[in-house]
Amino acid sequence: QVQLQESGPGLVQPSQTLSLTCTVSGGSITTNYYYWNWIRQPPGKGLEWVGAIGYSGSTYYSPSLKSRTSISRDTSKNRFTLHLNSVTPEDTAIYYCARWRDIDNLFEYWGQGAQVTVSS
Repeated sequence: QVQLQESGPGLVQPSQTLSLTCTVSGGSITTNYYYWNWIRQPPGKGLEWVGAIGYSGSTYYSPSLKSRTSISRDTSKNRFTLHLNSVTPEDTAIYYCARWRDIDNLFEYWGQGAQVTVSS
């Protein structure tokens, strides 16, 4: 069983950087051919894909967020991190990490989600 857990501050000030880490257990983030994603859900809205880092370390970002998004990983600790800079209140959301499985195109495993509020 693969488990993912988000961690990071729940409150971020406008213009600062939102940083969240997803720690993975039960599976390696370097295993072919999985992709490790960040997805968010603002209040009252649907899910929005933020970006991902693949098993090889390649990164992928939503076009609308690419300019201020960075995803990195620490393979020794089996975790990956989202950095979203210059945040505004519109970045307030529940942030999830999830594993994408190419075999059947599913986000098969999800973290429980982390509430992040951008406010002064």
